Amino acid sequence: MSRERPFYQRIVCKSGFSMSVQASAYSYSYPQSDTAEVYESVEIGFPNRVEPLIEKYCEDERDPTGTVYPYVPVWLVTTVIAKHGGVVSGTAPPGVVMLVSD
Repeated sequence: MSRERPFYQRIVCKSGFSMSVQASAYSYSYPQSDTAEVYESVEIGFPNRVEPLIEKYCEDERDPTGTVYPYVPVWLVTTVIAKHGGVVSGTAPPGVVMLVSD
């Protein structure tokens, strides 16, 4: 029986900032596994606006909202979430602290 790879719902923050955050055997994450208990780095994809905190991870600097950001440390993803007021919807891989907005 094959196991389906995990897919996490797009994170939307209180400020309106949103991004996809993924980790799996097929993502730019560490570890590259579908079953990790905790990830150290994850793949951010297609943020809806430019975020300076993650710009050094941008794969295509000409299109920062239309590309992925490989191997972003989970602590930095948590920092981005906090900067934007916490999460109002979405899910994230284990290791990313989901600061929930009130």
